Amino acid sequence: MILLYTLLIIVCLVLGLFVLIQNPKGGGLATGGSGSNMFGVQRTSDVLEKGTWVLIASVVVISLAITVISKTSTGLGSGDSKIQEQLDKTVAPSPVGGNATPAPGAVPAPATK
Repeated sequence: MILLYTLLIIVCLVLGLFVLIQNPKGGGLATGGSGSNMFGVQRTSDVLEKGTWVLIASVVVISLAITVISKTSTGLGSGDSKIQEQLDKTVAPSPVGGNATPAPGAVPAPATK
């Protein structure tokens, strides 16, 4: 599980670098238009674009794998959460009243006259 998290972080960092390295293709704020396709830069941008798509697909696959693994395994070896375990430890007061055992660590109620 930790391996998948580490792999996901690395893929995300590499994906960020790929996106930042690419030249913008649209007009937008970029000026100069045709200068980016000279001297083999087109091949580089094709490799970066294909690499970006591969990295995006791997982020999706790794994320789905983490989700499936976390749903099927309990992680800590017990099926109940810590909150459920704490609730199971406490004793509910009896509905008839009077003889309820206080929960461990509970503060006793003040005596009334």
